[in-house]
Amino acid sequence: MAPVLEVSGLSTVFHTRRGLVRAVQDVSFSVNAGETLAIVGESGCGKTITALSLMRLIPMPPGQITSGSVKVDGTDLLQLDEREMRKMRGGKIAMIFQEPMTALNPLLTIGRQIAEMVMLHDNASRAVAKTRAVEMLHHVRIPEPERRAREYPHQMSGGMRQRAMIAMALACKPKVLVADEPTTALDVTIQAQILDLIGDLQKEFGTAVVLITHDLGVVAETAQRVVVMYAGRKVEEAPIKEIFARPSHPYLRGLLNSIPRVGSARGLDVSPDERLQEISGIVPPLNDLPVGCAFNPRCSLANDQCRAERPAFELKHGDHYAACFQA
Repeated sequence: MAPVLEVSGLSTVFHTRRGLVRAVQDVSFSVNAGETLAIVGESGCGKTITALSLMRLIPMPPGQITSGSVKVDGTDLLQLDEREMRKMRGGKIAMIFQEPMTALNPLLTIGRQIAEMVMLHDNASRAVAKTRAVEMLHHVRIPEPERRAREYPHQMSGGMRQRAMIAMALACKPKVLVADEPTTALDVTIQAQILDLIGDLQKEFGTAVVLITHDLGVVAETAQRVVVMYAGRKVEEAPIKEIFARPSHPYLRGLLNSIPRVGSARGLDVSPDERLQEISGIVPPLNDLPVGCAFNPRCSLANDQCRAERPAFELKHGDHYAACFQA
């Protein structure tokens, strides 16, 4: 089966007073229908800029997509003019934003915002679009959808607004759904409900999902494959079981080791003086990356080769890729 989404050599930069910021560098991946690909990493690693580049929502200037291709069903989005791209957004590829309160229009009712998507992409009448909006609110399990469709975003809770965002994104049954940390601002109970909802709708519509997150627990529950990003580049990619069973890159091993655990490996209580493992330092500024491997200043395994050369992203074993001399 041909992938629904194919991203090849995507690079995005920002021209700033402090110099050229290379936010995304030579990123490639593909997603099949009904599959979930998770992109993980710390804040500042390029995850959200990758998502916005897929949607061509980078502000230009100062941003610029300098190279690569983003193909949805064989159509390269980077070659379309803005009018053609507007037809693709919401129609073939849609996005759930991290904070729905800033993504939704506060002056329009929820029902009208969903209906506008249907009218724009499906050329439906206002009456048909209004009916579809109520149906989508019912799909995302919002109680009393007819009444909620007449409400404004500020009248809903955070969880309800996120459900409304999902309804809007899936109203036209897009081929690809990009979810940028869709559960970050929600409590854990609502997080689980939102993730279950996305999974159920994905199965119903056969949507390919790109999940942007820093929560490895969410990744373990939802994704089939994982891309790990650091300083704007891919540093590891593998099926979900491989990521947790045999992490190759020291950065990913550091992320996994920094997850809090209730008990030790033997099932005993953790000692009160046992410190949580952490990755020292911070992500380097993207306009001043270190020579060689970008992770080398924070890596305990770094040697002279790591400080002088940038490792190639290559196959290590099976379907497991990594960019590391020590993998």
